Amino acid sequence: MAFKVLADANIVLDFTLKRDQYEVSKKIFELAISGDVHVFITPSIVHITAYWLTKAYGKQKAKEIILSLLVDIKVLDATHEVVLNAVYSKIEDIEDALQYFTALHHNLDYVLTRDKVFKKMAMPALPVYSPEDFLKEVYRP
Repeated sequence: MAFKVLADANIVLDFTLKRDQYEVSKKIFELAISGDVHVFITPSIVHITAYWLTKAYGKQKAKEIILSLLVDIKVLDATHEVVLNAVYSKIEDIEDALQYFTALHHNLDYVLTRDKVFKKMAMPALPVYSPEDFLKEVYRP
């Protein structure tokens, strides 16, 4: 059974902008392409990614990159109740809380992020890993 993971905006940006953590983020998306890991994002991650890709590459190239991502990763939406749970949660960063509770609502297995504070706020029901730790500790082909 393939793991279901939510990749936060920085993971997507590391890959699409070829930032410092490009190689490990690339591995996550290669696993999505192969079907070994099901990768999900939220509309707000699309929004954040679109903003930075447009700044870096222009509107047309940003659209092309996003469309190519959406072949292998899926977008999950949040209900009103999920948003309320996120805002009322102990996670102080609202954006992180929205991602986390959306992933929880959709029964994902893990959240992938580099945000150390976000990782500390996770509940046992939905662990949060860095991409490196996920590849070392969880994903074993």
